Parts: sequence; structure tokens; C-alpha cells
Amino acid sequence: MHLPIVFTVLIVLYRLYCALPRRRNAVQHSNTKSLAVFLGSGGHTSEALTLLSALDFERYCPRTYVISEGDSLSAQRARDLESSKASSTKYTILTIPRARRVHQSLATTPPTALHSLLSCIYHVTLARKPFADILILNGPGTCFVLCIAVCVNRFLGLSAPKTIYIESFARVESLSLSGKLLYPFVDRFVVQWRQLLKKAKGAEFRGLLV
Repeated sequence: MHLPIVFTVLIVLYRLYCALPRRRNAVQHSNTKSLAVFLGSGGHTSEALTLLSALDFERYCPRTYVISEGDSLSAQRARDLESSKASSTKYTILTIPRARRVHQSLATTPPTALHSLLSCIYHVTLARKPFADILILNGPGTCFVLCIAVCVNRFLGLSAPKTIYIESFARVESLSLSGKLLYPFVDRFVVQWRQLLKKAKGAEFRGLLV
């Protein structure tokens, strides 16, 4: 009588297991990789674009810059980077709703976060196939719902990008809130200060990247 319930639970647990990150599996190299990067505004955008400026745009293409609604400055800086590289490859700027607005109360945050999550699921799952081969994240909060959208794809057995979280240069002694939230869900977790390896087992230290 309870067999269907047990079977359903086992299937759900198996899919959850499949959705977990595989940190031992490095991103496989090939001639080209499509790339998406979340620009979190301000210093986060500066760090992300500094990282991207060192990449070969002919190899990592097409590129998708994901920004929060209202962040016109990050969008312009992404365009400026593309212009400076003078690459012949394509790029897209994708705008998603903010998970939480500045000074928004915690009581009103859940509906906003849900709206952002549904938008991310749409773009990752339905609008593009595949969304990207690699997704780079470095905060702040809206990148969490973007990562969860990737996990939803994995749970459903759909194509999903490898996720790389790069902790901010400013986090010297402790992880950011975004880092703490994303650590269980990303494929690779990179810190820029060696002492942070004690805070996140399985993290990678690559020196100062920005």
C-alpha cells in the first residue's frame, strides 16, 4: 500500500543527489565554451569584469551578462568591455528581477524573491537551450536564485551549466553571506585569500584574481 510513496520518495532523493555539485569534476576543456556571468553591481561588477577581461573571447562564446533590473551601469560596463576586446563573437545582456531591493523589508522579500526565481527558471530552462556551459557567480543575493534555477534543471535531468562561485576580494577572514548560501550548490568554490580555505572545505585557492 505504501510502496508508491516509498518509490516516489526514492526517486526524489535520487534526483536531489543528481542535483548536488560534483566538485571533483573540473570543467572539461574544448575549443569553445558558452559563458554566463552575473554582474552584481558596484564592486561585484568590477571584479567580475576584471576576471572576464583576461579571457579569450574567441574561446568563451557566446557570452551572457546577467544583471539585475535597474542596473544600467553594469550593462554599460559590460558593453564597454566587449568594445575594448573588439571580438567578433556574440554577447547578450540579460536582465532579471531583483530578489531583494535595497532597504526592502524582510516581510516583503519572499514574493520578490519568488518572482526573481521564476524568471531565472524561465531563462535557464525554457528561453535558451542550453543557457550556458559555464556560469560565474560572485554575489550578491540575486545570484543565489540564479544558482537555484540551475539546480532545478539538474533535478529535472535537463542540461545545466557548471557553476563557479568566486568569493569577493574584499572577503579576507570570513565568507560573505552569498558565499555561505551558495557553497553547497556550486561546482567550484574559489577564494582569493588562503585563510578562507579553513572556512569552506573543498574550496579552491587560486591567488588574487582581481
